[in-house]
Amino acid sequence: MELRKIFNAKISPTKAMGRMNKWYEKVMALGNNNFRSVIKTFKNHAPTILNYFRHRATNASAEAFNSKVKIFRSQMRGVRDRDFFIFRLVKLYA
Repeated sequence: MELRKIFNAKISPTKAMGRMNKWYEKVMALGNNNFRSVIKTFKNHAPTILNYFRHRATNASAEAFNSKVKIFRSQMRGVRDRDFFIFRLVKLYA
């Protein structure tokens, strides 16, 4: 819940990094090894994660579209005619 509060707050990237560091310390104090890998991932991708606080944008729409394409492709049981497949995608989702 505390991590969610950080992402919901409209703060600058530097303030967000400070709050995330405090959250890292609290989680490390718990001693749970599962969360250590989460913290390691956050630290490895910190610049990318902090971009969220600059622009308040995610790639959720692109991920949703990719999911729709996968579902559509599975319903057609693969793609034989690539041009027709793209034509159908444009007609359905454009």
